Amino acid sequence: MKYSSLNRGLPSGNPITNLFVMVVGVLTIAASIVFGFFAFLIIGSIVLIMASVIGIRIWWFNRKMRRQAPPQSANKASRTGGVIEGEYQVVPDDPKTD
Repeated sequence: MKYSSLNRGLPSGNPITNLFVMVVGVLTIAASIVFGFFAFLIIGSIVLIMASVIGIRIWWFNRKMRRQAPPQSANKASRTGGVIEGEYQVVPDDPKTD
C-alpha cells in the first residue's frame, strides 16, 4: 500500500505508452478548451440576441403607449392641481327596499 501511494509517475513503465497517454491527455485538454470557447460564444450570442429582442419589444411597447396617452396639457386635473370639478346630486334612499 505504501508503494502505490508513493509511485506518482505514469501508470506504465513503457515509454511509448507513457508518450501516448501524455499526447492523448494534451489533445483532450486542448479539445476541451476549444469546445468551451465555442460554447461560450454560442451561449453569449444567444443571450445577446434575446436581450436585444426584449429591449426592442420594451422600447416599442413604451413608444406605443406614449402615442395612445393624451397630452398632459389637455388633462384638466393636472392644470387645477389635482382637483376635478363637477356637479353631484344626492339621491335619497328608496324606502321600499328596507
